[in-house]
Amino acid sequence: MSTPAPPTYGPPITLSQAKAVMTAAETEAITQGWPMVIAIVDSGGNLVMLQRLDNAQLGSIVVAQSKAETALRFKRPTKVFQDAIASGGMHLRILGMANTMPLEGGIPLFAAGQIVGAIGVSGMSSGQDAQVAFAGAKALDGPA
Repeated sequence: MSTPAPPTYGPPITLSQAKAVMTAAETEAITQGWPMVIAIVDSGGNLVMLQRLDNAQLGSIVVAQSKAETALRFKRPTKVFQDAIASGGMHLRILGMANTMPLEGGIPLFAAGQIVGAIGVSGMSSGQDAQVAFAGAKALDGPA
């Protein structure tokens, strides 16, 4: 049994695509009454959009962007790292990685089967952050 190839990086998310993702994520956060920070990076890791909803904590600005960057760099949701750390043991080595935000709420963004960017959300519990991130991702092809 062969392991499937990891997804490839595609062209950078367009501003139009990023706006659609942001609108969907923001709508979910507002519907739930959650003060969030939402960050979108392109396939090169560059910040495309960042919004801090009213009353969102200032500390979430850096966290949201770091979640998006981690999801992009490692081509996977940040929940993978959160779960690994929760299992303990040798997985705690992740804490020594300077470029990793091991908190759920960051996911790669896909268009035409390629990673075009990532979204990171911070402000509530990790599960709620992820709920908003997934709502945004659905504006494109959604997460793989």
